[in-house]
Amino acid sequence: MAKFLSSLIKPRAWVAKLLLAFAVIGFLAFGYLGYLNPIREFLDSDTFAFNVGDVRFSAYLLVKALFIIILLFWLVGILSEMLENRIKSLRRIKSSNKALIIKAIQIVIYFLAFLFVFGVLGIDLTALTIFSGAVGIGIGFGLQKIASNFISGIILLFEKSVEEGDLIELNDGIVGYVRETGARYTRIETFEGHETMVPNEDFITNRVTNWTFSNSRARAEINIGVAYGTDLDLASTLIVEAAREHPRCMETPAPECFLVDFADSSINFTLYFWIENVTEGRMRPRSDVLFAIWRKFGENNIEIPFPQRDLHLKNSEALK
Repeated sequence: MAKFLSSLIKPRAWVAKLLLAFAVIGFLAFGYLGYLNPIREFLDSDTFAFNVGDVRFSAYLLVKALFIIILLFWLVGILSEMLENRIKSLRRIKSSNKALIIKAIQIVIYFLAFLFVFGVLGIDLTALTIFSGAVGIGIGFGLQKIASNFISGIILLFEKSVEEGDLIELNDGIVGYVRETGARYTRIETFEGHETMVPNEDFITNRVTNWTFSNSRARAEINIGVAYGTDLDLASTLIVEAAREHPRCMETPAPECFLVDFADSSINFTLYFWIENVTEGRMRPRSDVLFAIWRKFGENNIEIPFPQRDLHLKNSEALK
């Protein structure tokens, strides 16, 4: 039953056009045959009427309101679908922006339709000020998060700080691609393959790292140690060569190797190199460069040490 009522109030565009045509034809036919006036007088009689303050409600007013509301829903549905198809056909606007624009237009249309219904029914909105104020406060407290997320989505729309296809990282560790920005949430596809719905408000109030905001390049970092006694110049040259030989390593900025520490068991280097498109991943080029460093070190007899400790016994005779 609920599904039937929902499909009746908000049908598809072609169904709405058909129902609207039948309603107009039926209304004209009843008016031409003279059935409307007797029905109106009967439903508008004092028997089926009551007062709320200075406002008079009758069965005729309620039936008229219901009829007008249904007609308006049909008209709004037709208009909304026409505008939605028109906006979706615009190629210069991204799909995430299209969704928010469509939602905003629908809200404006339904709000205007609401005002139109009260105007046609002759209901003075000032008579419902106290009631509407109480309802507004209740709705405000109950829907403040929804309103906050919607406004945050509008801000994201105009700022264009997070758009569809961007690779982002949230402060709670979620990393993935933005697949859809709706009126309430943004859908993110993570590297694990699942999708996470993040409220739009989180993108406004929390720290967000956008890896592809102004460009898609990213830096990879590799820490590696060599044994004491190693030719450090040769080791540094081999590390840089391993990065340069990778096809995804950028020439500008060029890869650089830094000597960072004389540690207990090793002399430590840090390699920085840049890749052009971070959306293709950083783990594969980093892994390939590590393999290349391992092969080059093996060919040149450069040892990668492991922690070693010398144990000195003060009283070895006691152990015997």
